[in-house]
Amino acid sequence: MISVNHVSKIVGEKAEPLSILRDIDFSVNEGETVAILGASGSGKSTLLSIMAGLDTPSSGSITLAGENIFDMSEDQRAAWRGLQLGFVFQNFQLMGHLTALENVMLPLELSGIPKAAQSAKEILGQVGLSERLSHFPKVLSGGEQQRVALARAFVVQPKLLLADEPTGSLDAQTGESVMNLMLTMNQARGTTLILVTHDQKLAQRCDRTLTLSAGQLISQG
Repeated sequence: MISVNHVSKIVGEKAEPLSILRDIDFSVNEGETVAILGASGSGKSTLLSIMAGLDTPSSGSITLAGENIFDMSEDQRAAWRGLQLGFVFQNFQLMGHLTALENVMLPLELSGIPKAAQSAKEILGQVGLSERLSHFPKVLSGGEQQRVALARAFVVQPKLLLADEPTGSLDAQTGESVMNLMLTMNQARGTTLILVTHDQKLAQRCDRTLTLSAGQLISQG
């Protein structure tokens, strides 16, 4: 599904460069669930941003189904993300001025997909929020906000789901509930899931674990 090919990321002045990622190389198969583990500052989130085409590597490439995403223009990458990728973030990233329904409709509308409201209502029902369609994020609990975010991520039926610390802002019980829901929805749809976390317990629920340390991939298991 996706290959990370000898990706490095260096920032800063030439006299004092900072190496964030160093020669990261791995592939993820279609339908696989992979956790990327590592301490804060190990480069996990930077790697995820590069895989999404939101950041660019200093060297190396990312290929999706054999196509190098950095051969695309920024507009082409944006269109590709809208149709192929789903995102789940630690801090939810919901639009505060939009209702739960409108937040989930947004990626469908931006991609010109018809019947956005109907699809959004259906998937919000699947995550248990049929009674929260007209509620704004500020009146939803953290767990409810993350379920809206899950619905928004899955509503476009992405081939690839990228999740950056999806339970990091939640208490243990709510986080486990959200993780159960994400894995269930992912399995039902056959989506490829790449999950960034520092939680070993959560990572063990994935098919495979990659561990980063100081910008280097130190293990694949």
